[in-house]
Amino acid sequence: QKSTRSIIDFKGCSMRIGLLVGGDSAERKVSLSSGKAIFKALEELGNSVVILDPKDGIHLLKDKIESVDLIFNGLHGGDGENGNVAKYLESLGVLFTGSDKDSSKICMDKDLSKKIVSKNGINTPKWLKSQKLPNDNILDGLGLPMVVKPNDQGSTIGLSMVKDKKRLVDAFNNASMFANSIIFESFIDGREITVPVIGDAAFPIVEIVPSHDLYDYECKYTSGMSDYFCPANIDDETTQNIKSIALKIHKLLKCRHYSRVDFLLDKNSKLWFLEINTLPGMTETSLLPKSLDVAGYNFNDVIQMIIDEAIKNK
Repeated sequence: QKSTRSIIDFKGCSMRIGLLVGGDSAERKVSLSSGKAIFKALEELGNSVVILDPKDGIHLLKDKIESVDLIFNGLHGGDGENGNVAKYLESLGVLFTGSDKDSSKICMDKDLSKKIVSKNGINTPKWLKSQKLPNDNILDGLGLPMVVKPNDQGSTIGLSMVKDKKRLVDAFNNASMFANSIIFESFIDGREITVPVIGDAAFPIVEIVPSHDLYDYECKYTSGMSDYFCPANIDDETTQNIKSIALKIHKLLKCRHYSRVDFLLDKNSKLWFLEINTLPGMTETSLLPKSLDVAGYNFNDVIQMIIDEAIKNK
């Protein structure tokens, strides 16, 4: 039977939590890694945890979903992050962590999120969305190098940097394996930084120094191929400005509970928005936990903070 306890009773108490992990997206492996760390933390926090893997369709998990107090969404990419899972959970009236269906859909759509952010006075690299490879004249305005990536994937899946127009076809074909719409984006030579947000607070900036030109999938998930610095070596005034903009974007895109906002900081200290992650990686070595650790919160604290936000916002 579904719990009839009031929402206020959950805070600080053990709960029956359904942990959504895996799924059928291109980020399944990443989600399973996050799931292991989240599961351990949830149990150590005194909760009873049920693993829910919607690889064959979330509708098949309806009874289990309705038997728990809260769903912790540990999925990445695909339906877990594009709003489809959130839409289903909302239709059941269950409490769950992460952004709602509308915000998730907007944030997963790089073209749409960039439009909203740029209309609100925040810099983002020039871009073009297309379902086919545009001709050279159309792309000339973006210049070279150019970044080519799927419009609705995360974890840098299908991402390429193009320095020679001869490589555009390969980059387009690579991105097209993962999405119907492709983003062609001007390359900004800058420092890769990311800012976690939980609730109404932005946390220490993490700087990523990849061994490749871009923080691609290999650099992200191969040990030793990237260095991370937190807090990033950025002066206090610029740091506060960046964190303020990250929080503004989180609110503009109507995210809830937590997110991670990715930027480039160029040599003139100009900030460029790249994308926002509504379900960022949650292993103990992922970027959001790295930042929170510097702020004095261990991994279990982070998981509890997210749960508390879900309860508070119900």
